[in-house]
Amino acid sequence: MTAPPIDLPTALLGGLSPVQFMRRHWQKKPLLVRQALPGFVPPVSRSELFALAAESGVESRLIVHGDDGWTLRHGPFLRRSLPPLGRPRWTLLVQGVDLHRQQAHELLSRFRFVPDARLDDLMISWASDGGGVGPHFDSYDVFLLQASGRRRWRIGRQKDLTLEAGVPLKILSRFEPEQEHVLEPGDMLYLPPRWAHDGVAEGGDCMTCSIGFRVPQRAGLAAELAQRMGEAYEDSTLYRDPAQAATVHPAAMPAELTAFAADALQRLLADRSSLACALGEVMTEPKPSVWFEEAVQPWSPGAVRLDRRTRMMYDEGHIFINGESFRASGADARLMRSLADRRCLGAQSVCKASDGAQALLADWFEAGWLHRSMEGEGV
Repeated sequence: MTAPPIDLPTALLGGLSPVQFMRRHWQKKPLLVRQALPGFVPPVSRSELFALAAESGVESRLIVHGDDGWTLRHGPFLRRSLPPLGRPRWTLLVQGVDLHRQQAHELLSRFRFVPDARLDDLMISWASDGGGVGPHFDSYDVFLLQASGRRRWRIGRQKDLTLEAGVPLKILSRFEPEQEHVLEPGDMLYLPPRWAHDGVAEGGDCMTCSIGFRVPQRAGLAAELAQRMGEAYEDSTLYRDPAQAATVHPAAMPAELTAFAADALQRLLADRSSLACALGEVMTEPKPSVWFEEAVQPWSPGAVRLDRRTRMMYDEGHIFINGESFRASGADARLMRSLADRRCLGAQSVCKASDGAQALLADWFEAGWLHRSMEGEGV
């Protein structure tokens, strides 16, 4: 699966082109698409999803809505620790399935008409009859793709964001739905940020794929950027205060030191190249649970594809991959940008690359960031 051409209508978006969807709906209003993926086959089976939830390197949650209210547990979960399939009102959520199964990664790639810097992961939930996570809202965009079974969605532009007290989930206490839709396998619902929604499984064996997006928080992003930029910043200037007078208030912060600190931050932020590198490194940093297997076979030039866990992006002067940055220009930059966009390169392109570019590809191959592939093989 690959992303549709951005200027052509696609069933994935209800007959809209990605260009039209982004202009009319993205961060603006919901979109219900019947049979976005006709004949859709879930990227994992129920048993495979349960097996993933049992792995220590996979983030999973179990939510049960019982007579005494809501309970939340975090995985990993052995199969015998999950409720019986026939018990109503429980949900298993498995995060980042795209990192662990190629079919899930390929499904996520269908949505690459949105920049990779915004695309986050594919979460898959399985629910018994009546299962759900309660009415809530997300701070990010989401596509809710029904994989198996049926789920009833109620959605609304919620103004009252008061949450239920004493509940381990962020559940709206006064949910006011405006629309209601029942999704069958292959149907999809897009919701912008802060649109409240409540999805309840009907009949059990309900699997839903949630395509979620990254929303960097300004203060958090600033802190990460400042830390990375500070580590790379080279300025040995020391604070000097030859005019400092004797003081009777030794605990008072000197105004000159405050000015020195402000100047240091201004100089740090003025380095736009350093800022660009820090941003690219932050946005391509793999998640903490991600690890790569080093190559067993030696490198030799040929067709390659990026590992599904690899994050690779670029700007006008740099290439970013898995938290590292490299300056690039000319033919090498065009080659690396093509690899980032297409996530693969043909043998002819690799063999024509400069020695420096081939050395980078060899390093990435040995680290497990990319692999050999059949000519023309995609994501």
